[in-house]
Amino acid sequence: MILPLLAALALAASAVSPDLTPKSEPAPLPVRAVAVKTEPVWADPQFVSKPEPTDPPVDRRKVTKAVKALLKSRPGRASITVEDLHTGRVFRFGGKVVLPTASVAKVDILMALLRKERWERLPEAVQRDAEIMIRYSDNKAADRLWERIGREGGLDRANRKFGLKATTAVPGRCVDLYCWGITRTTTDDQVRLLKYLPRLRDGGVVRRLMRRVVPEQKWGVSAGACAGERVALKNGWLKHVANDLWAITSVGLIGDRYAVAVLTEDNATSEAGIAKVERLVERVLDGFRRCPKG
Repeated sequence: MILPLLAALALAASAVSPDLTPKSEPAPLPVRAVAVKTEPVWADPQFVSKPEPTDPPVDRRKVTKAVKALLKSRPGRASITVEDLHTGRVFRFGGKVVLPTASVAKVDILMALLRKERWERLPEAVQRDAEIMIRYSDNKAADRLWERIGREGGLDRANRKFGLKATTAVPGRCVDLYCWGITRTTTDDQVRLLKYLPRLRDGGVVRRLMRRVVPEQKWGVSAGACAGERVALKNGWLKHVANDLWAITSVGLIGDRYAVAVLTEDNATSEAGIAKVERLVERVLDGFRRCPKG
């Protein structure tokens, strides 16, 4: 019992509450009661072994060069994975680098919950917690759902089912929250999680909530969308106490076709981290397609 407690205290010294935003960054809106309705689960995408004729292979050398050029002037660690769910084309840069999730872990928490319990059978209060956790990034709601899934043990069990290979939850408490916000993961794993949504019975609920994130939190993956494309996303931001540097993260689906995950750490400010994430998404998506003009 003593060792887990010491580990939790050590982690608390290196991180503050996920989504604790400075005055310069848009804060989550006040939570209000909302009705939640279910919708059909996202249809399972059709994978093909080779790119379609209209979708040329991604020039990995060219895209990697563009990513490195971008990061040269933006200090801190960064990784990105993008997969085309129609063709199977993939680009990754540091896809196996392990970094903290911040609040993108909330998608994982909800998926872990829905793996064991059907959405329509959840109490209204639990459905509301799921809504405000994803749409408003409410931390207290995440705490309650973290308890409901069985904390780190429940998340780890779900992640084995989801096929995640390098994602580990941390036991104990970190400052005033549970340690879900410093779950360690990779962008490859986050894309695997997004790809599991069609197999989850109520995966359509998760995707719908991600599409309805409040406007102030729709930065990140959305930077890679063409005009008119729907985006389902979840972002995270976390400031480390030890060095005052920021972890900024973003995961999501663009047009139900491109699964995108970006993790960054050691950003001087939250604004710099957000800008880095968005430029990375733009550079990499340019390697997959061009948006129609006009």
